[in-house]
Amino acid sequence: MSELAELIAGWAQPGCVTWIGARPERRAEMVSLEESVIAEAGLISDRARVGKRAVTLIQQEHLAAIGSCLGQGPVAPEILRRNLVVSGINLVALKGREVQVGEAILRLTVICAPCSRMEEALGKGGYSAVRGHGGWCAEVVRPGRVRLGDVVQPVD
Repeated sequence: MSELAELIAGWAQPGCVTWIGARPERRAEMVSLEESVIAEAGLISDRARVGKRAVTLIQQEHLAAIGSCLGQGPVAPEILRRNLVVSGINLVALKGREVQVGEAILRLTVICAPCSRMEEALGKGGYSAVRGHGGWCAEVVRPGRVRLGDVVQPVD
């Protein structure tokens, strides 16, 4: 393995699940959960997306960055409509890799771009504030239970 490949594969510490959310149907309010099961189609209590967008993740550290871009404190996770908020690990560095989240294994696939509802939810500039901070979509490699406080780390 080259030196650059080793640097890219490295990570400092495991992360942690700090929030779990689901929405039972389109445009429904997010429901905050203490635990859920990640099935092949995503969180059991969430509307199914299947494939490379089955589960959405965002770093807790980005909630403050988004809020800062809006001139306020950290944004509440339910506003951004992602399934999992994790802290302490850089999700960008995990793109394309298998990641253990609780008992489940996910593969981070594509950036989770903001939707037009961010202007409605966050006010003027909300869409732009989320750009680059909106998190990642993931496909389910192995279903399993996820709980608040669970470890998030690369499988390899």
